[in-house]
Amino acid sequence: MIRLVQRGREPRWLVPVLAFAVLLVTYVLTAAMIRGAGANPLAVYQRYLITPLGTKTSVGEVLLVATPLMFTGLSVAIAFRAGFYNIGAEGQFLAGAVAATFVGITFKELAAPVAIPLVFAAGAAGGAAWVVVPALLRARFRIDEVVTTLLLNPVALLSVQGLLNGPWRNRKTHFPESEKIGAGYVLPHVIPNTRVHLGFAVAVAIAIVMWVVVGRTPIGLRLRAVGLAPAAARFNGVQVERTLLGAALVSGAIAGLGGASQVAGLQGQLTGEISAGFGYTGIVVATLAALSSYGVVLVAAVLADILVGAESTSRALQLPPQMGQVVTATVLLVTVSVSVLRRYRLRFALPRMRPR
Repeated sequence: MIRLVQRGREPRWLVPVLAFAVLLVTYVLTAAMIRGAGANPLAVYQRYLITPLGTKTSVGEVLLVATPLMFTGLSVAIAFRAGFYNIGAEGQFLAGAVAATFVGITFKELAAPVAIPLVFAAGAAGGAAWVVVPALLRARFRIDEVVTTLLLNPVALLSVQGLLNGPWRNRKTHFPESEKIGAGYVLPHVIPNTRVHLGFAVAVAIAIVMWVVVGRTPIGLRLRAVGLAPAAARFNGVQVERTLLGAALVSGAIAGLGGASQVAGLQGQLTGEISAGFGYTGIVVATLAALSSYGVVLVAAVLADILVGAESTSRALQLPPQMGQVVTATVLLVTVSVSVLRRYRLRFALPRMRPR
């Protein structure tokens, strides 16, 4: 007989063992599909995980892909910590991109020392503004934020498409894309000979600040108390509604910073493909990271490694490019399944024989 027994404390060796178990189970579950597609599973995983780390250029591409995932993952993590289940990081990301594009094409002549802080501030304001209504509805009327934040995602997408097919349509190319933002808004590269831009450094800085604030300050203690036991937190004098509202606004602002970073650091303009579902993937990142900020950075890097590797693998081994998404989804499902063993352990016992 096998039973789950709650752990008294988590041993130090458990996390690396579970991480290895996740990789092993994921390999077993996906090997048959990869073999059915006509490729060697070991060769595919080598290209997924090892090949993208072989050169400085490819490592730079991994960090570039990881940057928006870090922003949205951190956004979701801070909200979930406070018990505000923000499923709208995608919409907040797009709102931040729209706000950043607005200042970038309206005040084109600004110099970089003014333009770069302005574009980040605009992105943060846009993302925060997009979450205000769901946050107020949750704090004041206890309306489920999962529904309201989720429903605002297609509204943001349709708003972007409306702008690009209407007033912001490029007058030179006539494509559904905005004109280029001013040169002063373009984010500088932080790693020479790569496309890794200042947005990556900003995301890492936010992760460090979150790690300090959430884990080592009274603000973080109140945040975690509201997320774990709001009734007990209110009994002890914590202003639950204000904490929820603050966490929601910070969450939206971080996602909006991701949108601004994508516009100013990579695209240079607003396009319909500004987000490849980064807000939804951010939920995956935060979940896999167990809502820890340093975990978000690591998980975002691993997922980016798989995505970059999948692109090259599809060309080299003639695999469907969607195979990388299959592997990523399998990692998520296996991680969620295995994570229960962090709180519980398996106990094996022989069934007792009843006397006749």
